[in-house]
Amino acid sequence: MENQDRIIKMLAYEGRVSILCANTTSLVEKARKTHDLSPVATAAFGRALTITALMAVNMKQETDKITVQINGNGALGAIVITANNFPKLKGYVCNKIVDLPLKNGKLDVGGAVGKEGYLNVIKDIGLKAPYIGRAPLVSGEIAEDFASYFASSEQTNTAVNLGVLVDCNGVKSSGGYIVTPMPDATEEDLFILENRIKEAKPLSNMLSERKSLLEIAKDLTGDEHVQIIEENIMPLYECDCSKEKIEKGLMVLGKKELQDMINTQIKIETVCHFCNQKYVFTKEELERVLENIK
Repeated sequence: MENQDRIIKMLAYEGRVSILCANTTSLVEKARKTHDLSPVATAAFGRALTITALMAVNMKQETDKITVQINGNGALGAIVITANNFPKLKGYVCNKIVDLPLKNGKLDVGGAVGKEGYLNVIKDIGLKAPYIGRAPLVSGEIAEDFASYFASSEQTNTAVNLGVLVDCNGVKSSGGYIVTPMPDATEEDLFILENRIKEAKPLSNMLSERKSLLEIAKDLTGDEHVQIIEENIMPLYECDCSKEKIEKGLMVLGKKELQDMINTQIKIETVCHFCNQKYVFTKEELERVLENIK
């Protein structure tokens, strides 16, 4: 699949409304293939990946990181995603193969995630302690849950829309937007914006029709003079695991547990949760790891 993924930062209504809009089709398709996800798991994970990417681009430093955890009472179990500000993302769903009956002709993401539970947002932005925001799930549909999170934890009145269109061949389209009125937005701005968003086509449909992110922003706002602030931000699904990092994890186990492994196993195999890469350590390699534990 050709990588058409982009995130664009824009302003509408002469700077009184901020718009973040993303196409994440290739990213979500790579995640689907990496984890061999069922359609409803793909839709849920894709929405979560998209909102995490949109939030990540507002972090300032390359060393900043964001972690999103969605813990509902549905069959999917927990969804965990981490990202830096590039943004490069990685994540996993606890239960990858979930099949539910369609709801109103659509994949039942809310049923798969569950309506009871919490979402956590952890931002490590170089302070003494990371920022941790938490909000209860309101529907399990993810977009509504994050709109509620922004209102309660970050005190911003934000419109969030996330969509993933999946067919028999994989991810047909995926994307999302965050629309945030600035402090100087007028009542008229908000009235027009609310009605335009209500009347807009589903985002995944607009993307599958090959509409550009700028065209989507114009459709959402009715403003033909939407200003692009930053474009060609390219989100990627990319894991940064390595055998060296797994070794450090083995060292954390401690001498006794590692010695028990050496005594009872010819080799061990570990699998990265984020990308399913397998790493094999022979007894000789484990003995070298053991020697390096102080």
